[in-house]
Amino acid sequence: MAKAHIKKGEEVVVLAGKEKGKRGKILQLLPAKNRAIVEGLMMIKRHEKKSEEKPEGAIVEREGSIHVSNLMAAAKWDARQAK
Repeated sequence: MAKAHIKKGEEVVVLAGKEKGKRGKILQLLPAKNRAIVEGLMMIKRHEKKSEEKPEGAIVEREGSIHVSNLMAAAKWDARQAK
């Protein structure tokens, strides 16, 4: 994979997809898949099995991944909008 144009902890803007125009902080980069997990975006539901801690099981919402080509650093986006 080529070097990513964004880094973990950086604020980004989503350029395409159902979350277009939204901002968030990068929690994790997945370089093998060219994807990133962004805080509060692309929320997905996962079902957890029954366990001793959760005898009923649970449905947990967490962030899904977004392809890095659909993300741009917020600072670069703001500079572009100011032109």
